Amino acid sequence: MLQSLAELIKHRGQQRATDSSLLWLLLEDSELSGLFPFWSLAECQQIRSSLENLGIIRLERSQSAQDAHAKAASWIAIDEQPVSKPGPTSSESGRTQAQRARMPVSDRPSAQSNPTTDPVIQGSAAIPESRNSAHLIPVDWQPDANWIRLAKQHAIPDEFIHSLVSEFVSYWRDRGQARFSWGNAFYKHVLKEWRHEQTRKGAHELASTMSPQWQPSLDALEILENAGISRSFIEDAVAEFVLYWRERGVVHGAWNTKFIEHIRRQWAKYAASFGRDDTPRPILDGWQPSADCFEILQLAEIDEEYARSRVPEFVMYWKDSGQAKASWNTVFLQFIKQDWARRLKQAGNDENIYGEDKTLTGSNQQKIREKFERIADRSWAD
Repeated sequence: MLQSLAELIKHRGQQRATDSSLLWLLLEDSELSGLFPFWSLAECQQIRSSLENLGIIRLERSQSAQDAHAKAASWIAIDEQPVSKPGPTSSESGRTQAQRARMPVSDRPSAQSNPTTDPVIQGSAAIPESRNSAHLIPVDWQPDANWIRLAKQHAIPDEFIHSLVSEFVSYWRDRGQARFSWGNAFYKHVLKEWRHEQTRKGAHELASTMSPQWQPSLDALEILENAGISRSFIEDAVAEFVLYWRERGVVHGAWNTKFIEHIRRQWAKYAASFGRDDTPRPILDGWQPSADCFEILQLAEIDEEYARSRVPEFVMYWKDSGQAKASWNTVFLQFIKQDWARRLKQAGNDENIYGEDKTLTGSNQQKIREKFERIADRSWAD
């Protein structure tokens, strides 16, 4: 944008009575989209404001633009004065304003700072950067005071900035790349490293042990409620969650995230068991197995009449014991399968004693043994 504005000022620029030291360009806002089709109008205005904030351009709204019927326009000038240097050369003093404007932004002399006269950090001599061509970074390179000042505007400490210089120089000397402005590259490097440092520091400061007064944040509660979890269910789980992690003394930096995961697991278990009462109770006098229970026995090839005949004995045994069970159907299934297996085994022994055909008896025993093993198998319940 700066290069395009410089070319426009060269061809359309004019002096104004308010400031005759600069060439001004009257540019309508609608022209920005035509000049920079790869940016939206909002992006063009934002970049233009950034250049103004950096002190590179001067921007004034046109008086006619104040009229509601007039097109919005602004006066723009490149706010750079010739830099006075000791013993200027004829080529430098003869450089026109437009030529300076076409330089890369990071390579232009600043109106507030002269790289050849400003002191640099650690008292080293200033190293003027090339204005006409890219160059390798010197071994003893140091950022000038202007770049240090820009970095400090982001509340970056001096110690942090100084600690990055040697690593920055070593890295780019190993790469062997040339740049117009190493100060600009260092400034961007400092900003990136400072953001990473703040992220690491923030995560470390947030890490803490569980507090007795801990409560989930409003954001965490909103996330859980949006997932369809009852507010009362969430609140009831807080005390248990706090007690669990207090006893373990674990240091963590995201207790809300951990709480959300815990509640989601507990809610899934609760929803899966909803409507199922697993409270242990003693057996009732008139207890009878459910229809599902007899269907399972039928799949195991156990006679239903035989199973029903064993119910009174089963009820009497458990009433006398006085024990409470969560599922009497499960207990009855185990009882019938074991009893049926013993019956089959006894029938096999009788055939072995009274059978006359040993070959046939052996075959029957094998079948009975296999059937017994199939009925007595409890691996499915593990």
